[in-house]
Amino acid sequence: MAHENFTIGQLAKTTAVNVETIRYYQRRGLLAKPVKPHKGIRRYTERDARRVRFIKQGQKLGFSLDELKELMSLEDERQCQQARNIALKKLSSIRERIEGLKNMEKALSGLVECCSHNADGVSCPIIMALLNASHP
Repeated sequence: MAHENFTIGQLAKTTAVNVETIRYYQRRGLLAKPVKPHKGIRRYTERDARRVRFIKQGQKLGFSLDELKELMSLEDERQCQQARNIALKKLSSIRERIEGLKNMEKALSGLVECCSHNADGVSCPIIMALLNASHP
């Protein structure tokens, strides 16, 4: 495929995303919309394909589209410290979520265990814990 010869469908296929995803990225300002020649078809470049792959890879690492937009504005490799700060902030957020998930797992595991030892079968420990938590 030529360097500047991707249609939107070809770009989508090359980057393994949906055409609507590309349009969404354009609306969000993450990807430029190429000029449409008179009676022609918009053409995308390999640079556009790299941007889409960058976005998808960033999402896999947990970055939001806003964070990725900020990172892409730092594409200049001399901006490493700013990119590092954004990544450190994301890493901290991910670690907080992991800790929260561990706490949820521990609490739910305890409730499931209580349920398996519930001899009377009248009041379910899980339902009781949820009801009691909903009252101040």
